[in-house]
Amino acid sequence: MQVGGCVETVPSGAQRPVLKETFPARGLSGYAATLTVVVEHGKGETVLARGLEFQSQSEAAKTLKNAGFHLPNQDGGAAAQLSVGAPDPATPDRAKTILDLPLLVLPAEPGRHTLTLPPLPIAVSRASGEIATVCTASHSIVVEDPIASTPDAKPLPNPPPRPQREEWTALKRGLMYAAIGIAAGALLAYAIWWYRRRPKPVPPPPPPRPAWEVAIEKLDEVRHAGLLEVGRFGEYFDRVNDVIRSYLGARYGFDGLESTTDETLAALNNAQLQGLSYTEVVAFLRECDLVKFANVVPSPEECSRALEAGERIVRSTTPHLAPLRAVEEPKGGAV
Repeated sequence: MQVGGCVETVPSGAQRPVLKETFPARGLSGYAATLTVVVEHGKGETVLARGLEFQSQSEAAKTLKNAGFHLPNQDGGAAAQLSVGAPDPATPDRAKTILDLPLLVLPAEPGRHTLTLPPLPIAVSRASGEIATVCTASHSIVVEDPIASTPDAKPLPNPPPRPQREEWTALKRGLMYAAIGIAAGALLAYAIWWYRRRPKPVPPPPPPRPAWEVAIEKLDEVRHAGLLEVGRFGEYFDRVNDVIRSYLGARYGFDGLESTTDETLAALNNAQLQGLSYTEVVAFLRECDLVKFANVVPSPEECSRALEAGERIVRSTTPHLAPLRAVEEPKGGAV
């Protein structure tokens, strides 16, 4: 059965769903008017909201559009809403579903109009899978323009001109970023400058060389200085004497070069001499005094023996060096 542009189809043997409809009597052009339909159907049946999505070229859609109504997109925010109604105790085998369908009222001409909403299809799915389609009734609505309450309404003129202010947003943002970059660069440069100019810890001085190592090195310098070849025997003897006196002072804690022979022997006598022959040191120092103060000129052999005696004194008191083996004295006499 066809009602307006809507076609009803009810399967044979099925009870037709009962519709109770409400629609506003007045509305505004461009605003939505909601059609509320209470569908009373069997408990195993379901109202299909998707049944409202008839094709835009269908007869029902054309009829609705020509009547001044538009059905919103059912995937948007103005879709039809289904809710379960309160059951009627008098009919326990029946159920109620409430359908709220917003319709956009758009008359073709401005001004007041009385529009008639054509019948719309409501689809109900049965438990057997069959679809029953019923049509709503026609409804009338008086549509006013939004300014219809203003007597002799006319379009409003344009507002007075206002001074325009051009805001350089991109330039401001660029200058802000440039300022941040300059500040960050300055801070980085200052940090680098401070890091390079910061006080640096002075490295500790190297540990002093052992006295015996210095003495052996200086005695070796005397040996290879070439003094014997040019006949400078007194200078040779004096240098050996200074090396040994300096070594004994550094080794046993006194000023060897500024101490006299007696003061040196007294300091050595109070020290613990391990591996050092006190008699040999006395003989060495006395002989050096004869050369220095009595103007005795030593021979080359005596110079060589004095150097070897000094090396024995150093090596005999060195923790890591073994003393030299005593050299056999020549027949000319002891040093």
